[in-house]
Amino acid sequence: MRVVLTGGGTGGHIYPALAIGREVTAREPGSSLLYIGTSRGLEGRIVPQQGIAFEDITITGFRRSLSWDNVRTVMRFVQGVRRSKQLLRKFKPDVVVGTGGYVCGPVVYAASRLGIPTLIHEQNVIPGLTNKFLSRYAQGVAVSFAESVPYFSRCPDVVHAGNPCATTVLSADRNKGFASLGLLPETPFVLVAGGSGGAKALNEAMTEMMPLLPKLADTHFVFVTGERFYEETETRIRKLMPAAANRVQVLPYIHNMPEVLAAASLFIGRAGASFLAEITALGIPSVLIPSPNVTNNHQEANARSLADAGAAVMILERDLTGSLLFSHISAIMGNIAHRRSMALASRKLGMPEAASTIYDQIVRLSRKS
Repeated sequence: MRVVLTGGGTGGHIYPALAIGREVTAREPGSSLLYIGTSRGLEGRIVPQQGIAFEDITITGFRRSLSWDNVRTVMRFVQGVRRSKQLLRKFKPDVVVGTGGYVCGPVVYAASRLGIPTLIHEQNVIPGLTNKFLSRYAQGVAVSFAESVPYFSRCPDVVHAGNPCATTVLSADRNKGFASLGLLPETPFVLVAGGSGGAKALNEAMTEMMPLLPKLADTHFVFVTGERFYEETETRIRKLMPAAANRVQVLPYIHNMPEVLAAASLFIGRAGASFLAEITALGIPSVLIPSPNVTNNHQEANARSLADAGAAVMILERDLTGSLLFSHISAIMGNIAHRRSMALASRKLGMPEAASTIYDQIVRLSRKS
């Protein structure tokens, strides 16, 4: 099978595309993949490292207010469609898969104009602007949350598939996660991470919470600050709690996140779609602080979906304090029955077969062409 993948801007769009690509090549080892993105986006760095052929187009997103930049964006879109058609005619894909971000627009639209089957994947509860636009042209849509289905009523083939990142994390070795942290297997620990870049509000709340830690015995914390916040945060915590060195690991970044996540007893962090797919596939309870600085406030909708199911507690950033965060962590880690109940609810939401479901949809669409 020959498949074009496209999606970019953030890891939340890129990693699902890569997970779909891995599933395709695992199921059909002779398959060929081409990733079309922008050289300025993260995909320009991440994708080539995965050994996948990469081609770039030039495109920018629309501003939500009247601006001459939008006129230039329209011109870039037209040029992007032209460039995408050239790449698609050369590669001759059986199907084109878009996972969101404005780079998907010209690629998926060009494929539809050329009669190539197209599938888009929506990671969040509330669809992004690009996927809303592309749903008029795509033959198939795969969604991560059941609540997203009504947004794509025009599409003839909509599947509640889950997020393919959930499939990837299941192969993670939790024992390697414990070992990488220097912890004995089965040590209860709370993983705190504000995303790859860190989250200042979460870091502040964690720092404020440190004096309360003696009240919660026998629980280890792995606190990932983000590289730009690391030195300041680590210094403040050591001054506040010099005796906590054996219970709190402060790290700038974790390179083996799937393994560490698989070993965690509780996750504290943002409500990005890929992270939520991973923790529900693994059945990990969580305390979620959705970022208020995202399009359509989609992280709050993501977090509310888990909270309503009993799999998570949601704290809005405007309400976040160290004492409130500690109270929720203490309630979960101090009550094994409660934690197990949340873990069960989390696992019920998990869709570890997501990549396989999306692969089946791709095959179905390609056979209709």
